[in-house]
Amino acid sequence: MDWTLELVVVPVSDVDRAKTFYIEKAGFNLLVDHSAGEDFRVVQLDPPGSACSIAIMKKYPLMAPGTLHGLHLCVSDLEAARAELVERGAEPGDFFHMGESGQTPGLDPQRQSYNSFFPFNDPDGNTWLVQEKRAEPAA
Repeated sequence: MDWTLELVVVPVSDVDRAKTFYIEKAGFNLLVDHSAGEDFRVVQLDPPGSACSIAIMKKYPLMAPGTLHGLHLCVSDLEAARAELVERGAEPGDFFHMGESGQTPGLDPQRQSYNSFFPFNDPDGNTWLVQEKRAEPAA
């Protein structure tokens, strides 16, 4: 049996502001924008190429806005991904990798998969890490 992660709830204070950020600055695709009365609205988006979506929700009873941290997005080219976010008007942080003494500035010198990162935040302070997963050479 497969267990697939399909949706992660991201708590926000302003759904319209978050929707604009994730579409215009992070480049996510809009899947659903549904309201059921004045007190319930869910907007579901997905990062390009991802099988897992996010649902941005206001008044989510289990988490306050800005309290979701450590979400990871994987890309094959970290430099190109960061440049795209900058071009879209997002404000990503600097590159870092895990070295012998822990978190170290800059890209992994060997560009090993899963060892180079940069962070970015949404307008509420939910945090994301973008991680490089390099293409494996053909066998």
